[in-house]
Parts: sequence; structure tokens; C-alpha cells
Amino acid sequence: MKTKREITVAHSPDADDIFMYYAIKFGWVGSENIRFKNLALDIETLNKKTLQGIYDISAISFALYPKIKDEYALLKTAVSFGEGYGPKLIKKKGNKLKRNFKVALSGANTTNALLFKVAYPDARIIYKNFLDIEKSVLEGECDAGVLIHESILEFDKNLVVEREIWDIWQELSKEDIPLPLGGMALRRSIPLNIAIECEEILTKAVRVARDNAMLMSKMLIERNLMRVDETTLEKYLNLYANENSISLNDLQIKAIDKLFEIGYNNRYFDELISCEDYFVPNEYKELRSK
Repeated sequence: MKTKREITVAHSPDADDIFMYYAIKFGWVGSENIRFKNLALDIETLNKKTLQGIYDISAISFALYPKIKDEYALLKTAVSFGEGYGPKLIKKKGNKLKRNFKVALSGANTTNALLFKVAYPDARIIYKNFLDIEKSVLEGECDAGVLIHESILEFDKNLVVEREIWDIWQELSKEDIPLPLGGMALRRSIPLNIAIECEEILTKAVRVARDNAMLMSKMLIERNLMRVDETTLEKYLNLYANENSISLNDLQIKAIDKLFEIGYNNRYFDELISCEDYFVPNEYKELRSK
């Protein structure tokens, strides 16, 4: 019996990540060469673990990638972008934010943190689990907070949106391009043929999930894997796990490069890179077969 190589895939417990991975978990997509093992952690924990090189494949914030480029390749699948929407800076109704207001962010390595820091250099930042940010603002621990994931769809009636991170992105990018939020990274030490197959399988998993969205959503809800109801889940998946999540297109690649440029120009990154130089070289498979 052939021994399969085990690959650990770390993703967030958020609806979009689970939706895009679980075609593998449910056995709808598989491999003769690879056995996938998955675990779910919040995105900033995943960012930190990836900085340490812990997992074979991990979901990451795109803003993290230049810091891990030498150890991880950037995958073209299971991506989440904002297109006219994204994280929200919220505050209590009636409150006016001072120049040095205190704000809760979901993690230092997130895309929303990068853009927020550029837009509000004098703000006092604390980092919280994204599930605790709304409560932190309501209880007065912070003056404001940036909501992410499903939290952007429904939040307490005593809170209002001060500013959309999408609007900050538009101002900084100076272009009408999608907002790069999250993607996947693969450890470079994985043999190239296995790396190529991993990307193919993950891509197929996202495509199969999208093609069977109603069934996938029903099964995830029945197994209590979702934090939201069916209606909210559909709305959320249409935002962050849609047809444009299956494989990066040219406009999305341009947007990622713009994010890297903004980070570099604001001394967030030490080097200006282009993501095209860091994808898994899938052409190797064609060359090998000739």
C-alpha cells in the first residue's frame, strides 16, 4: 500500500475558510499521494505561527507575506478580497474620536492593521481576538475597533461605522482595485511536485465548494461549524468565498502588489516585492511531462 505524505493545512474558523477547505474534509476532493490534516486558529495566531514556520500550508493575511517570502510560497487559491467592502472601523454612537484615540485591532500582521496604521499614525493600538473587539468598544476599554469577518455584517445597535477600511484602501491605492485580505502560503521545503499537487487540490476544493454551495453550507451548519445562520452565511460567502476566490486573476495580483508597495513606502516592509515572483512554479509539471 502506497504511503501518503501528510500535509498540515491551518486555516481560520471563519465561514469563508471552512467553506473553501471542507470539500477535502468531507471527502469530495482527495489525492492518491497526499493526506491532508487540518486545524483551525484565528488569523493572527496563524500569522504568528507562519512567521515561526510551523505549518505546511496556512491561511495568512496578505500583509504578512513579504515577511515570510523566503520560507513560504504564495498560493493562488482560497483567497479573500473586499470589492467595495471590507473591515470596518466602529465606535459608540455620539463619540468623537481624538487624534490619539485608542483602538482595538485583530492583529499586528493583518491587512487591516497595515492600512489603519498608515491612515491613523497617532492612534494608540491594542490587539484583541477579533471576537472580543465589539465588546471592548461597548465596555469603553477602547474608543474604537476594527471589525473583521462575519462581525462586519451584524454588530450592536449602539455602534456606528466611523470609516470603512475599503475607503482607506481606495485613497491609498488611488485605483479602483479589490482589497487584498487573506490568502494561503505553502512551505518552500515541500518537494515541488507535492507543492503543485497541493495547490491543485486546494483549488479544486474551492471550486467544488462553490459549485455545491447550498449543500456545503447546509452540511456545515448541521455540524455546528458556522457562527452565523443560513441567511447571514450566504451573504458572507458571497463577499469572501465567491467565484473570485478560486484562483487569483490579474486584477487581484495587481492589488496584492499595490498593498506590498503601500507597505514598503510606509516602512512596513524592508523590501519591495512582486507576488508573481513567489508563486508555486506550476509550469514545472508540464516541463516534467514532456
